[in-house]
Amino acid sequence: MGQSTEELSTQIAGTRESLASDLDALQDRVSPTAIVERRKQAARSKVRSVKDKVMGSGHGVASSASSTGSDAVSGVKDGVGDAKDAAGEAIEGSPLAAGLIAFGAGLLIAALIPATEAEQRASQRVVDAAQPLVDEAKSAGQDVGSNLKESAADAAGQVKDAAQDSVRRVQDEGRSSVETVKSEAPGQS
Repeated sequence: MGQSTEELSTQIAGTRESLASDLDALQDRVSPTAIVERRKQAARSKVRSVKDKVMGSGHGVASSASSTGSDAVSGVKDGVGDAKDAAGEAIEGSPLAAGLIAFGAGLLIAALIPATEAEQRASQRVVDAAQPLVDEAKSAGQDVGSNLKESAADAAGQVKDAAQDSVRRVQDEGRSSVETVKSEAPGQS
């Protein structure tokens, strides 16, 4: 006939646990911090695999690159993979060249991935919050520049005056030396 109260309570508890885990998973999936963390982890993984390949550990980029991303990103990754293959062994064991290539590829991929609405809002908040600091720094820079300009003009005037005094002194000493030499020269009177 019907189910006992204990069986119903057990089913309700199971359903609650299932719903709670589904809600937790959904919240993790749409949470901005979780999204950022997943992106950071993916980027770290890609950087590690590229570093391992360049430094000679033998791990490939293609396996990790092919498992993530949208079609556009995977197309970019394929292009990067082709460029990596074209560079081939020329960069193998050269961390500087590999770093430059990885940096350029990272910039390219970052430019192709559109920013989310939350990232755009956060970026705008940062720009708005930093604007007073930028204005203050600009004002301080202009003040320092005008002070330096005045100081430089004063210093230039002092150097000019000192140079003119030195020229006069050298000319006077030269005339005096000429007169001394003329007066001491034999046969001159």
